[in-house]
Amino acid sequence: MHDLLTWVQSLPTLWIYLVAALIVAGETAVIFGLLVPGEATLLLVGFLTYNGTLRLGPALLAMIVAAVAGDGLAFRAGRRYGPRLRAGLGHRVGPERWGRADAMLARLGGRGVFAARWVAFARTLVPRLAGAAGMPYRRFVLWNLAGVVTWVGGSVLLGHLAGESYDTVSRLLGRATGAALLLLAGLLAVVLAGRWLGRNPDPVRALLSRAGALPPVRWLTARYGVLFFLVAMRVGPAWTLLLNLAAGLLLLFAAGLAIAGLLAVAVRNSGLAALDGAIAGWFTARRTPDAADATTVLVSVVRGSVLILLVALVAAVLAWRSRPWRTDLLSVVGTAGAFVPLVVLAVVAELTGPHGGGGSAPLPTQNAVVAASFCTLAWLVSRGARWPVAVAAWTTAAAGVLGVGGARLYLGLDTASGTAAAVLLGVLWTVVFMVAWATRDRAVRELEQPVDQVRPSSEGHRSPVEPC
Repeated sequence: MHDLLTWVQSLPTLWIYLVAALIVAGETAVIFGLLVPGEATLLLVGFLTYNGTLRLGPALLAMIVAAVAGDGLAFRAGRRYGPRLRAGLGHRVGPERWGRADAMLARLGGRGVFAARWVAFARTLVPRLAGAAGMPYRRFVLWNLAGVVTWVGGSVLLGHLAGESYDTVSRLLGRATGAALLLLAGLLAVVLAGRWLGRNPDPVRALLSRAGALPPVRWLTARYGVLFFLVAMRVGPAWTLLLNLAAGLLLLFAAGLAIAGLLAVAVRNSGLAALDGAIAGWFTARRTPDAADATTVLVSVVRGSVLILLVALVAAVLAWRSRPWRTDLLSVVGTAGAFVPLVVLAVVAELTGPHGGGGSAPLPTQNAVVAASFCTLAWLVSRGARWPVAVAAWTTAAAGVLGVGGARLYLGLDTASGTAAAVLLGVLWTVVFMVAWATRDRAVRELEQPVDQVRPSSEGHRSPVEPC
């Protein structure tokens, strides 16, 4: 690496600017930019500004202009070839799904464009997807410019401040990119799991019905079907519901262990643990007796157990006001039993914590349960509420999660990496049920829509197939 830096510093300054700009622009302008090391290039540019080879101001301006130009070309390519993509896949995807995708991108696409700038591979593909989806260029360029300025500026300044530690920073940033990709894959898995749960509100019954299609189970059903029927009649509907709920909670417990394990791997390979000592030292230097006492009271009051009781109370009140509700697993954990997943999460976090069975995954139980509890409260309150109420609920939840996590860091109870993993666990745990609930609501509306459309015509005259 030292030889490479020496060789680069010997090149003419104009060539360095030009080559670096082409690399940064090419990362998004051409599809092969997936293989271009954009982050490493920006870190190298920042290092060259540190040792005087380049000037910081012109380097920042050149890299920002190059990144914006590359994204603009990618956006235009998506806009030009997007209709051809829709024509090729439109008959399989369907116009309704295309319409929902356009509506979703119109509502959330700007923030996605901003976030994509910080994730390798995504910053190459997202501008094309935005162009293909018909996002207005004015909206795209504003969000994209914000992402470019923060990403380019942060990377160049990080390389400048790193100085002689360029090798270490480059290695850690590369590990962080890999961890971010792993987290994105985990988020996709969480969303897919939530969608499946929304389509199958009683997952145990759905899995059993699929298992019943297997040849061995079909043979048992054909041979002992009457016996199974008699046993089911003997058990009764109440005990059957309880058994289904218990089995469903076991499935949720297994899902929680999987999510916690994924987060542990992501955090362990992100390099974030290398900053634990520095962050802990920063908080220790600012700790005073009076502030520590007040923070201790806050942490003692806003605990996971207290928040679980609060969730149970709020959920019971909201469920009583919105009766009746279905008797399946999703309805239970999404209404009066919204506290039950939090109890399951507390057990999962305790088992995967530093003193549990997964000692390599430092997941503080309190932070995980607090994050999930605040998010669950915001979800329950904002569901069906007006926009100002929803914004206030989620803002309060975010402030609560950050406040409790920061307070525990201030007291030295947790590490920065453990706090990040625990908060992510709590948030992702809530996302599963949010996606499941939204999926089932959408499915119910789609099923009811044809009935609503047919009803007005049936009131005015008889349907052709209606018996006389």
